[in-house]
Amino acid sequence: MARIDWSIDAEDIIKRVKEIYGASITEDQVVKALGYEYRISWKKAVEVARFIRGFTIKQAEEYLNNVIKMRTPIPIRRFTKKQAHHTTPWEGWPVAKWPVKVAKAYLEVLKNLENNASYRGLNVDNVVIIHAAVHKGRKIRNYMPRAFGRSTPWFQDTVTIELAGAEIPEENVPKRLKLRPRPY
Repeated sequence: MARIDWSIDAEDIIKRVKEIYGASITEDQVVKALGYEYRISWKKAVEVARFIRGFTIKQAEEYLNNVIKMRTPIPIRRFTKKQAHHTTPWEGWPVAKWPVKVAKAYLEVLKNLENNASYRGLNVDNVVIIHAAVHKGRKIRNYMPRAFGRSTPWFQDTVTIELAGAEIPEENVPKRLKLRPRPY
């Protein structure tokens, strides 16, 4: 299994927390988690990473569980060519999807992040996702046999998910999501 180096270190996370939330934290309040080589869509994983950045762990888990239940969508900001428009719980951006398989993979990594935070003695309710990144992993190479001795390549990409969070003071923690869920 190929390991990657972290794309962010604790000093960068401390700097981001200072810029975004105006709070000073130490390296002991930073927690990280990785998920290696999931067989999911890289593009959808990028969109989910962009969306959950800034959520607390509990908010992200709740929202991703709603995505799995097909109640609330994920906004698609970058990879929007030939994408359908849907009714969304936010204003001004109609392109959305419900990436169930990606949400399940993110829930595994979020559970790992939560366990790492509780192991380090942090208050899990105050841990905010500061950094969420997605890296392309190995390609699983396959070939589909065809007639007359030919074959068609049939490759599958893998994705590595990287999350980093920080315990920030109670007054700076985002209290609720900015989106309202769609009633059913």
